[in-house]
Amino acid sequence: MPHPPPAIPGFTEHRIPVTPDTTLNTAIGGTGTPVILLHGFPQTHLMWRHVAPELATNHTVICPDLRGYGASDKPADPDGTAYSKRTMAADVIALAKALGHDRFALVGHDRGALVAIRAGLDHPDKVTHLASLDVLPTLDMWEVMRGTSAAVGFHLYLMAQPPGLPEQLIGASPDAFFGHFLDIWTRDPAAVPPEIRAAYLAASRAAVPSIVADYRASAGIDVTHDRADREADRRLRMPVTVLQQDWGTALGFDAAALWSAWAPDLRHTTVSCGHFMAEEAPDEVVKAVRDLLTRGDSGAPRMDRRRGGHRGCGGHRGCRQRGS
Repeated sequence: MPHPPPAIPGFTEHRIPVTPDTTLNTAIGGTGTPVILLHGFPQTHLMWRHVAPELATNHTVICPDLRGYGASDKPADPDGTAYSKRTMAADVIALAKALGHDRFALVGHDRGALVAIRAGLDHPDKVTHLASLDVLPTLDMWEVMRGTSAAVGFHLYLMAQPPGLPEQLIGASPDAFFGHFLDIWTRDPAAVPPEIRAAYLAASRAAVPSIVADYRASAGIDVTHDRADREADRRLRMPVTVLQQDWGTALGFDAAALWSAWAPDLRHTTVSCGHFMAEEAPDEVVKAVRDLLTRGDSGAPRMDRRRGGHRGCGGHRGCRQRGS
């Protein structure tokens, strides 16, 4: 008898329309104030399988596959906007509304963190608290990637190219390409067991064009949006927590200082685990999220610089290591 596909324990999956052409596969569990968890690359909502059940003891936890990933829809991208972080953030707002939530906390990892940042900037009245795992905001990311040290982010440059060649190259050997990142970004290989790795590879293999479109947007329209926000001095008004590897030392930048320009109410922690921290150090992530949710939405300027160590659905309508 075949084994059932991997799932988040205690959660049920739903297909929820967020636009006329896009439905998001979404795992939902728990009851209480809502927390939305957004996954990264090359992953699906399954990356939250340890964190989500813990948070669900006193929150409604919502874990979608982003558009273009996992079992969510993968709309075409004729004009380069379908996978802008603005569009993907609007999906999150629509998802919350469909589930009956007007305001919610938002936690994102890698690509999901970029979507979360954009949601916080575009919809500050909806996002009460924001946590980002292991990215810089898009504009800052490109500005610190320079010289030979930028080779660590080769995938960013590959998928920034015009449509055609990146999809062809990656599609010729998708398991090797996506598996490469699952290997080099993980310090504890046991954190991504074989059945989860297989699920990630299968999902990514079926989503090459949309994944590339997501990354291509981050080299184009997402930069335009970030630059406009920087010039207008728009910032994240809600309490923000950032967990991040120490890439500043390797690439020569001060991550906490870069983040503080976007988030006046910031707590920035450097962690010692690998990029897939929700799988390698879930207790640390859960604690950081719980601590974040105790902070009021005052917008008072504050920046803590810390170093850390390794250590149900309700009535919806329709039913070496670097990330980013």
